[in-house]
Amino acid sequence: MSEIQTPAAGTPAADLRPDLARARTPGLLRRLATMLYDLLLLVGVLVVAAALFYTLFNLLTGSEAIAGPARFLFQGYLLAVIAGYYVYFWTGGRQSLGMRSWRTLLLRADGGELTAADALRRLAFAALTLLPLGAGLLWVLFDRDGLSWYDRLSRTRPVLTVKPDRKRR
Repeated sequence: MSEIQTPAAGTPAADLRPDLARARTPGLLRRLATMLYDLLLLVGVLVVAAALFYTLFNLLTGSEAIAGPARFLFQGYLLAVIAGYYVYFWTGGRQSLGMRSWRTLLLRADGGELTAADALRRLAFAALTLLPLGAGLLWVLFDRDGLSWYDRLSRTRPVLTVKPDRKRR
């Protein structure tokens, strides 16, 4: 199995459609490391988003407590921020900082880049299949292709990218 080479800047992604039959899938530990890294970044994004919401809420209402219907609005807003974070980084061939650090790229099962609908489907299936004690992720230990339940259900797959060459001067 080989690793996927990320396209150079300005290269159309369609010209470098990867051969998924030869692509390496990240193992459980790499996936966990990527998830932890991205979770730490997401917590920072949520703190900033919550501060913005709270400040605006306080200025508009004069109230210091977010309660009643405003609480549901706040929770929906935070869920939208989470979805937006993942949709942004999973679509268009982009990688989150955790994915870049651990050399992981998400693709559709056919090798194409994820669309917003693909990303939302993957996020929803990940949330559902991770609830039973992470069983959806632990499945990578038993799957013949190293895919999780949410990879299979969302028709997406993570692949390893090639290590960038570091030229010394």
